[in-house]
Amino acid sequence: MSFLLLASSLACRRDDGPQGAFDGANEALLHGDLKRAQDEAHRQCQRYRTSNPEWAWKFRTLEARAEIHQGLYEDALKLLKSAPLPSDQPDLVIPILTLIGEANAKTHDDFSEAERSLNDAAMLCTTSASVSCGYLLNELGVLASERNQSGSAERRFEEALVFARSRKEPLLESYALLNLGYDSLVAGHFDEATDRSEAAYQVAKAVGARRLELKTQSNIGWAHYKLGDATKALELFEGAKELATQLADVSDQENLLTDIGYIYMDERKFDQAEQSFEQALGLAQTINAKEDIYNALRVLARLSFQTADLANASKYAQKALDIARQDKNHLDELYPMLVQGQIAARRGNTGEAETTFLAVEHDKDCQVFLKWEAEHSLAHLYEDEQHPDAADQEYRTALATFEAARGDVRHQDSQISFLTNAARIYDDYVHFLVARGKTDDALRWADYSRARALSEGLGLLPKGGSVGAPPLDARQIAQRAGGTLLFYWLGERQSYLWAITSKKASLFTLPPGKEIDDIVHRYGKALGGPQDVLVSSDRDGQYLYQTLIAPAQSLLKRDAKVFVIPDGSLNNLNFETLLVSSADTSSARLHYWIEDVSIANASSLRVLAAAAQGGRQERAPTLLIVGNSVAANDKYPELSRAAEQMENVARHFPQGDRKILTRERATPSAYLASRPEQFSYIHFVAHGTASRLSPLDSAIVLSREGAEKKSTQDESFKLYARDIIRHKLRADLVTISACYSAGERSYSGEGLVGLSWAFLRAGAHNVVAALWDVSDASTVQLMDRFYDELNKGASPDAALRTAKLSLLRGKDFHNPFYWAPFQLYARLG
Repeated sequence: MSFLLLASSLACRRDDGPQGAFDGANEALLHGDLKRAQDEAHRQCQRYRTSNPEWAWKFRTLEARAEIHQGLYEDALKLLKSAPLPSDQPDLVIPILTLIGEANAKTHDDFSEAERSLNDAAMLCTTSASVSCGYLLNELGVLASERNQSGSAERRFEEALVFARSRKEPLLESYALLNLGYDSLVAGHFDEATDRSEAAYQVAKAVGARRLELKTQSNIGWAHYKLGDATKALELFEGAKELATQLADVSDQENLLTDIGYIYMDERKFDQAEQSFEQALGLAQTINAKEDIYNALRVLARLSFQTADLANASKYAQKALDIARQDKNHLDELYPMLVQGQIAARRGNTGEAETTFLAVEHDKDCQVFLKWEAEHSLAHLYEDEQHPDAADQEYRTALATFEAARGDVRHQDSQISFLTNAARIYDDYVHFLVARGKTDDALRWADYSRARALSEGLGLLPKGGSVGAPPLDARQIAQRAGGTLLFYWLGERQSYLWAITSKKASLFTLPPGKEIDDIVHRYGKALGGPQDVLVSSDRDGQYLYQTLIAPAQSLLKRDAKVFVIPDGSLNNLNFETLLVSSADTSSARLHYWIEDVSIANASSLRVLAAAAQGGRQERAPTLLIVGNSVAANDKYPELSRAAEQMENVARHFPQGDRKILTRERATPSAYLASRPEQFSYIHFVAHGTASRLSPLDSAIVLSREGAEKKSTQDESFKLYARDIIRHKLRADLVTISACYSAGERSYSGEGLVGLSWAFLRAGAHNVVAALWDVSDASTVQLMDRFYDELNKGASPDAALRTAKLSLLRGKDFHNPFYWAPFQLYARLG
């Protein structure tokens, strides 16, 4: 946990004399050119040392600030103590004492000395109106935070923020906001930390404080990491590290190397993680930054444990623990203690391990993510020791701790990603239950981890989780849905398939998730390639069928309705494209699985069950069709066949039962104002964008709002997923005829999140959306046949299958590139 706490860069006021030189050096400091600021301040200090002691002190203070920003805390202390204090000038002494306090706090050598210096400065502020007193408030908060006095720290930062705003000091305002964001990080309020740090970033950017921008970006990245969004975190960390390198900012470079190493370690890229952590440790040691040395040591301990290097794991953990104890920082003791407990368990010292895990779990200062990790480790220990009842209880305790933390997450985006933090606990618990023969319980808990944000948004689960996985009757769900359910679980050690019919639920063991992931990724690339995978008899397509489907083949009748509840990489796989060999069916040829069954995707058994109970409302079909937009810019040119597709779809509905928004009228605001909840069918013909970093920023590209008044930089032409969610729907079917409309990024438990997820979350019962690029010409033909079948009374899954088969068996579009991108995401049986 190496997020960044930033102490104050103290301001100086303009006066006569060598002001120009001071302003130049101070501006260099503000913009992050620390070495230039240091060198210029040193040169000017020497120049005025005899002739003007007051200015010499101003430059000496500025030089010390530049050194502190570079992590040179001992150099700064030596410099600030190199001459007698100008005791008769409080406005000079306050920033000097504040910097001495900051440097002492950062080295962790003497918190009492830091406190004395800051208290002395505070006494002077009782009779001074200097702006430096606002920075002192900020630094008092930093000291309290370093000593784990979070309540006191937050009060000081709030006081500094009020001071800054009353004095119109934007730089101080940004520091106070950033440090309030840090306080939220420590408290585990990660979405609040994001809000505060984002506010700090905007203020810093406005005043050109590049180093402050770097710090805020780093903290925002750490908040996203703790919210389970490693993809966004890594981009932020990499960008901040590049800026830190440009600014020759050693302290931030090593912090960011540690942060990046966390992500590599989580992704099991152990060599890259070790390299990153070792570099961070080396840099931290060169500037004697004890907190950062501690951070690097504790993650090296964890990495060594994960790679079974127990000797180094023990060594690093003890070194980190020694630093924490020297600093009398009890909170920092807990992380290396946990690693020591895990080492003891691995070595068979079960008594020591249990005592350690319990000590961490029940420590009053234990942060929530350490608490659930200690409980998870204890569950492992009891499982290994053949105490299944105790293990079961501890797994549930760990998940309850996690769910309580998830209940505190407010932002929709964060709720989607947060479940990633518990992925390994759920995986281990499901594996434990299967090993104990409790396969129904395993399925119940596996399904509980699925589509959580979607289910809570639809009112199927209470927001913030519940006391545990609710009851689940999988066979009854299959009966109501009218088909066979294939529920997948991709685990680290073992994967599973539950094949569920109205009569029974059968469990099949599959290879580890990583093995399946690699082949799914390779097959996905082949589907987008120039050669038809059927013609080339692609081995990956056949392997995936043999692995994922063939074990349950006896439960699948010809032309059966199949609901796939995918996991992990399987969310990006169209199961219709899997290749079935003649040995698997009565057919004497290699063919796509779509020729045997009708397939729909579902988010979870729970979502499917609720939909099946609700049934389909009988009402006259009405259509809202939006598209054939005016080109917003060169990136999104007009679609040559859009008008034709819209005409073909619209003709399937009586003129009085359809509303058409096209060309200039096809704007996001027009869609939202059209009362979309009144339509049973909604169809978009447009470009689509899928955002990997912020999936709720995925959008349907329509016409620009008030085009004649808007600049080319305006993005009012985008109908965002986050806006779609806010407008409730009752549509039987939403069709998004756009590239990547199903989304591009899959979240642990939640699946693909993008436009299709947004329309399901808004209340649509079925959504047709695309996994990849779509062809304008083939889509016109596909959609025309799709609506022909719907008019005949076919269900959406059957209608889509018939339309796809018409392309597959035709002359021009038999390659799955043309017919396979579109998938049906079902919320109704």
